[in-house]
Amino acid sequence: MYFISWNINGIRAAYRNGVFDWFKKNKPDFFCLQEIKAKEKDLTEEIKKIPGYKLYLSSAQKPGYSGTAIYTKHQPKKIKTKIGIDKFDQEGRFLLLEYDKYIVFNTYFPHTQRELTRLDYKLEFNQAYFDFIEKLNKNKIVILTGDYNVAHQEMDLANPQTNHKNAGFLPEERAFVDQLEHGGWVDTFRKLHPKQIKYTWWTYRFNARARNKGWRIDYFFVREKDQNKIIKANIHDKVMGSDHCPISLEIKI
Repeated sequence: MYFISWNINGIRAAYRNGVFDWFKKNKPDFFCLQEIKAKEKDLTEEIKKIPGYKLYLSSAQKPGYSGTAIYTKHQPKKIKTKIGIDKFDQEGRFLLLEYDKYIVFNTYFPHTQRELTRLDYKLEFNQAYFDFIEKLNKNKIVILTGDYNVAHQEMDLANPQTNHKNAGFLPEERAFVDQLEHGGWVDTFRKLHPKQIKYTWWTYRFNARARNKGWRIDYFFVREKDQNKIIKANIHDKVMGSDHCPISLEIKI
């Protein structure tokens, strides 16, 4: 199966920016989106009804904020948009689709903010997420994806030396990815490309994308027991349409 994940920084803007042309051309089984910034009532029929796909949404209560979505060719057995903690659930950051043999969990992690005003919130969120995924069915293949809003290693951002005290590269944030890996989850891109430097997000300032001064903060994870099923894991850093680029995973189910 072929999965694509992308923080599209507003689903309506993404449609105008050609993101859906790229989506239709690539024909993934799952197209997982973060930061959709919309509720279903805000969407046009062209966005809601892509031929061959069903759209599932998890929208924030706050208008024009956060939110996740998945377009899929496959009808799920169960759908979850909450993990059971209201202060996280109300922001539309979770969307889980469950099938007979596998689970797809798409998440948009909070940003710590420039003055680190949401650090405590994010660290609580991280732990709640970890506790939730630990309870997922161990007999099914689980595909975790999303914008995690953290660069794990120094090779995952262009300027690590100047960012150790900044949001997205704090030791406490990076430790969460360590926790995932120690808990038996595998970063699929890094598994297949241990030394390759590619980024998934660039600030709109300072001509950063043209200069490739970016961060790798978007991921696909699978359990260690399923890592032999990974076929390809890519970062499509030449694809435009958002301040993030799409990432993809091909895996045997």
